[in-house]
Amino acid sequence: MATIRGLWIATNNGKKLAELSRMLTPLGIDLRTPDQLGQPFEPIEDQPDFRGNARKKAALLAKLAKGLALGDDSGLCVEALGGRPGVLSARYGGPGLDDRGRLLRLLEELRNVATAKRTAHFTCSLCVCNAEGRVVASIEEHCHGTLLEAPSGDGGFGYDPIFVPREFAGDPTKTFAQLDAATKDRLSHRGKALRKLVLELPRLL
Repeated sequence: MATIRGLWIATNNGKKLAELSRMLTPLGIDLRTPDQLGQPFEPIEDQPDFRGNARKKAALLAKLAKGLALGDDSGLCVEALGGRPGVLSARYGGPGLDDRGRLLRLLEELRNVATAKRTAHFTCSLCVCNAEGRVVASIEEHCHGTLLEAPSGDGGFGYDPIFVPREFAGDPTKTFAQLDAATKDRLSHRGKALRKLVLELPRLL
């Protein structure tokens, strides 16, 4: 397939970029990343919801790159914690914690929560902005499931090792960190959102 116009991806997270690339690269889209800008790209994620953060990242990169940009904001919302960590998922627990530290912090907060109440969902918001920073596409999807009491699996990233999607409820060997890429993409919040975005891209590129 011939390469279509370029699409800038507003993330410095290599593992998130890999998930986006799995579905977008086969379409012949030339994916470009912030490190190709030649200048810092460090947006402050200070919006109250995923959609707002995705929009902010996409608009900033689109203006800097003078081209079409895709912003992604995603996170885990735990019902027993009133929706936390939510938009703070990547920064939960404050500075100094890595993915593992944030995951363990979350598990500690859930230590006394019964299995039946350990429900949660991942949210993914995608936003595409044009070179002027105007929103030309916005999509949000979710993936519901439950949280284990201990991590399981070496794949994925973030909270993947404790999240079992609803389709595999009750099976502790089916966390996001244990599923193959194709299965995860089929079920995940990001996979669902990307499939909808793919339908929008022909009119944008």
